[in-house]
Amino acid sequence: MIRRLVIRNLALMDKAEMEMEPGFTVVTGETGAGKSVLLGAFSLLAGNRTNKAVVRKGAEECSVEAELELSHPLRVNQILEELHLPLCEEGLLIIKRTVPLNKAGRISINGEAATLAQLQKLGECWIDFHGPGEPQKLLRAETQLEMLDLHAGHEIALQAYRLLWKQRMEVLRQIEEITTAEKVSDDEATFLRMQCEKMDRLDLSDEAIAKLERDHLRHSRIQELATYLAQIDEGLGAEGLSYFMPKVLKTSQDIARIDPEAAPLFERMESLAAEIDDLRSDYARLARGLNRDEDSLAELEDKMNLWLELKRKYGPGIDSVREKREQIRRRLLSQGEVEAQVARLQASLVQVEADLKKEATVLHSARFKAADKLASAARKMLGALGFKKADLKIAVTVGELGPTGSDKVQFLFCPNAGQDLLPLSQIASSGEAARVMLALKTVLASVDETPVLVFDEVDANVGGEIGAQVGRELATLGKNHQVFCVTHLPQVAALGHSHLVVNKTQTEKSTAVEIYSVHCKRKEREMELARMLGDRNSKVALSHARELLDGA
Repeated sequence: MIRRLVIRNLALMDKAEMEMEPGFTVVTGETGAGKSVLLGAFSLLAGNRTNKAVVRKGAEECSVEAELELSHPLRVNQILEELHLPLCEEGLLIIKRTVPLNKAGRISINGEAATLAQLQKLGECWIDFHGPGEPQKLLRAETQLEMLDLHAGHEIALQAYRLLWKQRMEVLRQIEEITTAEKVSDDEATFLRMQCEKMDRLDLSDEAIAKLERDHLRHSRIQELATYLAQIDEGLGAEGLSYFMPKVLKTSQDIARIDPEAAPLFERMESLAAEIDDLRSDYARLARGLNRDEDSLAELEDKMNLWLELKRKYGPGIDSVREKREQIRRRLLSQGEVEAQVARLQASLVQVEADLKKEATVLHSARFKAADKLASAARKMLGALGFKKADLKIAVTVGELGPTGSDKVQFLFCPNAGQDLLPLSQIASSGEAARVMLALKTVLASVDETPVLVFDEVDANVGGEIGAQVGRELATLGKNHQVFCVTHLPQVAALGHSHLVVNKTQTEKSTAVEIYSVHCKRKEREMELARMLGDRNSKVALSHARELLDGA
């Protein structure tokens, strides 16, 4: 549900900050008072396109921000993860959209910049609009199929089918990739094999290459290194430290016998003498290692030249060279096995499509049965909402395999007796479509996961008891969803769990719109209902308003 909504400089509204309530919220106000501002705010948050005209006159930009509290955020989090956006923390989704006059708009979702396409994708998950000027999802074939699937409750079968469909698309992608790949000519294949053989002459492990580079550096400066090692040997040898060290060590020992405090110094001197011997041995080992035969040195030079060539062609580092070697191997292998690979993939495709057809048959059977049940339940609800002679049927026909099965679903509607059933999109007015959606949403309330529903003109062309029934169904729908309804009917307005009033004030120089709640202010709500009944100053209207609220 929308927990908090902040609107700034949108249309005629300067600023509004509202704490929203769960359940069924009615929105009322005089004709032309600006109720569309609230709907416009919801539309912006849902990712619908807009223009600069929505910015309040005299302002540089308008903005809308909402905090949504989701009791079941799994579905929203899955979409956020697909869009590479931050997930909801503790079920809280924060959306902000800004429309400046002179630059591109800005969108943030959970604190991170987002695109309009990402906002639209997310909007499809958390809000539904039903009314004129808004996306009529009910009129789209995919929405009708989704509603039928919700009622059928075969999510497991649908997931199994979608998994198989994903496998089919992957097999087709692999076949396309293999069959359209550029064929390697004989000359190019020969060249690639030569390159692969070159790389195989070297051990391309990290340790082997590091040792090769060390050995080459050592022998490329062998004369200089030999001179330095000779100097070290002279300094540590028989005429250097090794000559003087026994005498120094003996003197250090004599001092320790006379002065006990010098004993630790004698121990350190002993350690130093041992370290000097070890250093002399290690340097001598390095010197012996320089004495390689000509063949070993030539082999070392060849390997280093080859390594430098490979780095120059495929580098800069060892990982790049190894990856290139694998690419060449895969390409040579694929050229030799193209026909065999395609044959294996074609066989896999046949099996996957056979499995798909089985799953599609299972889905079709479930959908066919669910179609009659959903249509029957919706017809009963439509009768309660004023369509006394209306008819609704759901046609399920088999077509080509697709991402959701092989079925084509179409809602057929007839609002009056004696007329033909036609696709809902061809005959339903915006008010009729909204009431049909209300009927379907009520039937599907327990399984529909869309948290926020917005109805506009759902009560168009109805009144009296039918209007009251529309209100009761909206209130029932509010048990499982947060429902907003713009209404002109007091029977509907009285049934709202919360009540927002839109008011427009005008002076000679300016016009402003404000929104305030009256559901906690009994007198103000009675006055608003009395206004809707015809006269807020009429005792009869006020009495009727009190009766409506008491009955609600």
